[in-house]
Amino acid sequence: MSQRRNSSLNRARRARELQELAETQVDVLVVGLGVTGAGVALDAASRGLSVAAVDAHDLAFGTSRWSSKLVHGGLRYLAHGDVGLAYESAVERGLLMRHIAPHLVRPLPAILPFAESVSPKAFAQARAGVAAGDLLRLAARTPRAILPRPRKLSRVETLAMAPALQRNGLRGGLLAWDGQLCDDARLVVGLARAAAGFGARIITRCRAVTRETLRDELTGSTFTVRARVVVNATGVWAATLAPQLSLRPSIGSHLVLPGRVFGGLGAGLTIPVPGATSRYVLALPQRDGRVYVGLTDEPFDGPIPDEPVAPEADADFLLGVLNSVLEHKISRSDVIGSYAGLRPLLGAEGQTADLSRRHVVQVGEDGVVTVVGGKLTTYRRMAEDAVDTAVRVAGLNAGPCRTKRLPLPGAPGGVGRRGGAAGGGEAASGRVGGALSSGGGGLDKTMALLRARYGLEAEAVAALGVSEVAPGVTEGELRWGVLHEGALDEADLLERRTRAGLVPTDREAALPAAVRVLAEG
Repeated sequence: MSQRRNSSLNRARRARELQELAETQVDVLVVGLGVTGAGVALDAASRGLSVAAVDAHDLAFGTSRWSSKLVHGGLRYLAHGDVGLAYESAVERGLLMRHIAPHLVRPLPAILPFAESVSPKAFAQARAGVAAGDLLRLAARTPRAILPRPRKLSRVETLAMAPALQRNGLRGGLLAWDGQLCDDARLVVGLARAAAGFGARIITRCRAVTRETLRDELTGSTFTVRARVVVNATGVWAATLAPQLSLRPSIGSHLVLPGRVFGGLGAGLTIPVPGATSRYVLALPQRDGRVYVGLTDEPFDGPIPDEPVAPEADADFLLGVLNSVLEHKISRSDVIGSYAGLRPLLGAEGQTADLSRRHVVQVGEDGVVTVVGGKLTTYRRMAEDAVDTAVRVAGLNAGPCRTKRLPLPGAPGGVGRRGGAAGGGEAASGRVGGALSSGGGGLDKTMALLRARYGLEAEAVAALGVSEVAPGVTEGELRWGVLHEGALDEADLLERRTRAGLVPTDREAALPAAVRVLAEG
């Protein structure tokens, strides 16, 4: 069984392990360090295999950081009749909330308002769906203390939780619960650090030119890598190493809005898309007081960009559906940021919104194991299947999968650099009816935000500086990103270790501090 080691990632460790990779053979080379690739690296390393995981850019550079930040139980899959995938999602959600990352995932109450624009049929379908979802929660053995029972709300209760809703014609609401990540990129960073704690070499800015050739993107030098098996976990770029794949990407867009336009949102909003079956627009309150509104699902054609941009038409669509249930309409001028991600869907006939979210593991003629498809919630199962396949293909001597109850750094029992702060999940009670924010002001608010992002490591992060460099972002977080999370430049710090980059004005405010912290080393 592999023993845990120091989980810190930094420039010095990268240089040392890059040199080691050029000189030694590894059992598994993972290409891609999104949530799936980082999950594969952790799964393989925790089984006792020697692992190197590389990415041409950075941790969570691609699709993994552009999600809705939800760890969901698969209601949409139930609507499409895929009970197996829905159950798998519910199980994986429970594992994340109870064992793997309880400090990163909290219970989120969400309301489907029975507004004038929502037909009785749509409301009845949603009510049946959340009831079925609660049965999935029960089957997955997630306690009600974490995810309470869904229930119908009165008009008064609905307005208390979502005062921005249109009053005329409002007949009440439907309350359901799901899991919400404080941040998807932080999950990826946690997985990468956990893998490093089991000895995996986590190397960013290292491009897989071919199956056997890597290029250090910082120096331009290339070298041959010796790996017994390669796992391709590059998402929408998977065809680069697996040309046999037929992918049909879709784009999903989100808007970032200030919480004030919702008047204190005490729960998420789930709004049916008129004329569609089982499609919704979500308004998701964040701990920093912002609200993310998403999500679209449209085909994407053409070359795959490094960083997609939310189309103007998507913004119009999202605001149109959102405004159908609000008293005071939100305009484009209220939008303070936006983002979009590309889903790596397997090619098939039909609309991308209807394509399966199941994952597939394929083995190419050259022996490369490719894992593609799936959802953020089910990353762990995807990684397990990919490693099982890699072990079989290469004839590796590996132990069984250990990741079902393997905590990430910052979680209770996780490897990391603790500062004594209490971590772990929060009880679901006490949230209904109040704004979903970080609590009080000043240092208390700062520590609440840090605990939500770093769990048991929060006080160690705070010890590096609690002054705010942008709304909700501290100087200590920037230093922590450089010292322990492998950040190499300003974009790593502002776009992925923190999410200041989601709002251009926040990024501009934090940039001088990021430059200064990087200069400190």
